Amino acid sequence: MKERIPSRRKSLRWRKKSLKRTHRFDLFGRLQRALSWLLPGLVVKRWMLISGFGLIVALFGVSIWADLRPIYWGIEVMFSLIGLITKFLPSSIMGPIVLFIGIALLIWGQNKSFKSIQKAVAPDKDDILINALRAKSKLNRGPNIVAIGGGTGLSTLLKGLKRYSNRITAVVTVADDGGSSGILRRELGVQPPGDIRNCLAALSTEESLITRLFQYRFSSGTGLVGHSFGNLFLSALTSITGNLETAITASSRVLDVRGQVVPATNADVRLWAELQNGDRIEGESAISHVQCPIVRIGCMPENPPALPSAIEAIENAELIVLGPGSLYTSLLPNLLIPQIVEAIQRSKATKLYVCNLMTQPGETDGLDATGHVRAIEAQLASFGITKRMFNTIIAQKDFPPSGLLDYYLSKGAEPVQCDINSLTVKGYKVFKASLGSLNKRTSAVLRHDPKRLSLAVMRAFKNDKRDI
Repeated sequence: MKERIPSRRKSLRWRKKSLKRTHRFDLFGRLQRALSWLLPGLVVKRWMLISGFGLIVALFGVSIWADLRPIYWGIEVMFSLIGLITKFLPSSIMGPIVLFIGIALLIWGQNKSFKSIQKAVAPDKDDILINALRAKSKLNRGPNIVAIGGGTGLSTLLKGLKRYSNRITAVVTVADDGGSSGILRRELGVQPPGDIRNCLAALSTEESLITRLFQYRFSSGTGLVGHSFGNLFLSALTSITGNLETAITASSRVLDVRGQVVPATNADVRLWAELQNGDRIEGESAISHVQCPIVRIGCMPENPPALPSAIEAIENAELIVLGPGSLYTSLLPNLLIPQIVEAIQRSKATKLYVCNLMTQPGETDGLDATGHVRAIEAQLASFGITKRMFNTIIAQKDFPPSGLLDYYLSKGAEPVQCDINSLTVKGYKVFKASLGSLNKRTSAVLRHDPKRLSLAVMRAFKNDKRDI
């Protein structure tokens, strides 16, 4: 027992030292957080100064109203207090002490005030209010981005881009006619909500439970199997409000969406594709399963009108991104809308095309990055546009050999090869990076990684700005 007493004392001393050190760090952290309110870009300092100035002006107004007498009384009281205080300690010592007390009270009051605001506004949020304001301020200064496409590729891109800017517009194709979206389109006469739902979920900053609810897909129930809650929600809102655009706006508020999601058109668009063997296939779901090379695509009705909000977003954009996504069923349908093509052509923004990781059996068999670009150029040529529209191509670096690639090869898919020289000769800038990720949650599949993809896009954007 006697041997244990010294060790216990040492343990107590260590704990006391640890508590003191923790308390010291806590005080330092509080001081640092309080002073961080003075950092630029938060739009807080100016209102604090205006408040202080307003108090001085108000006091000045009271003194005028009272015929200036309170000023003389205030000066007399101040001199009396100074004389009383300096009787105990000289002014050289008492001055700094009082100054320190005043600053400490100011910081303490400010800290408590903003904590009260945070508890009232967002009691369930763990982030400190100052950190949230700094992050929002940074995102509000981000570039004005327009992402064009559809399918999982567009939603993957948006998940990454929302870390760089709040000013994002997703222009989404509405040509889908398969699955839940196709059923709702046929039975309710609404535009297909599936791709729009995915984009809203990707841009959402709300709690994961609400986003998961929006993405929830029913696995049982007569008439409900295969439908997602978000599709039903958007379809119901479309019926109530009269149009999909208003339904999207309402859904964006529920999900606290960072940016906006806009359908490419409000027309009931149906795709068709002309194959190399002369056949003509109708319907997006049928086109994605063709076993013959596609020569060109079109839509019914021809030349559908674009939504004004989509055109406005493109005109104000600093960065326009096409892809990734299925070439003929997610990307090119957006370029069947003349007003969108003309707006992109007029725009002075940086324009990027993100190439797919793998070819899609039937739809893009044997196409490399140059073949994908050639298909986009052919579509633009149908509107008489012969100049390059997307100046920079982002492609995947060569994949190392793996069992996963062998699996894809056995299914008829292969990596989209990128010959830098053939694209450079045509005047394109090529940016190759590691963009793919291995998704092990469900099955082994190759997908674009949101962080890697968005990082590559932003680096290409900055490089383009630097070259201008």
